[in-house]
Amino acid sequence: MTIQPAFPYTAHMLKVTDVMCDQNGHMNVAFYSQLFGQSFEHFYTHDMGFSANYFASGFSSFTLEDNVRYVHECLLDEQLLVHYRLHRVNKKLIHLVAIMLNEKQQLCAIYETVLGHIDMKIRKTTDMGEEFLDNLLCIMAKHTETALEFPLRLDIKTLR
Repeated sequence: MTIQPAFPYTAHMLKVTDVMCDQNGHMNVAFYSQLFGQSFEHFYTHDMGFSANYFASGFSSFTLEDNVRYVHECLLDEQLLVHYRLHRVNKKLIHLVAIMLNEKQQLCAIYETVLGHIDMKIRKTTDMGEEFLDNLLCIMAKHTETALEFPLRLDIKTLR
């Protein structure tokens, strides 16, 4: 699997703990979503621009849809690494894709999420400002230079 440059953002290494494991001896499904969500926090706030200042200006994002594919089980004490790409953006929506690999570089899970850009005063999706959108489009252009090796389940329309 081509990790770089198909997934140019890499989060910190994570370890599967006893608390994360269920009665089957592998990581419980609830922790996949949690790890994927926590892993892109720095990318979300710093690179994408969803900073405290942006929230204070009255805008945020809401998760509109998630999809997780469980490909290979994650076992106790395994080291995991999450890789991200900003896959698609339009004036109101953001489509992120991530993969989770174990220390043997085996694909463990594929995660997709669609975020809506939200005006917090009316709590509805709204167009992004031009500068904010241009930043995301620039990131997306770099992230999508390499095609993915698997089909996606979620999609958003390409609008400007």
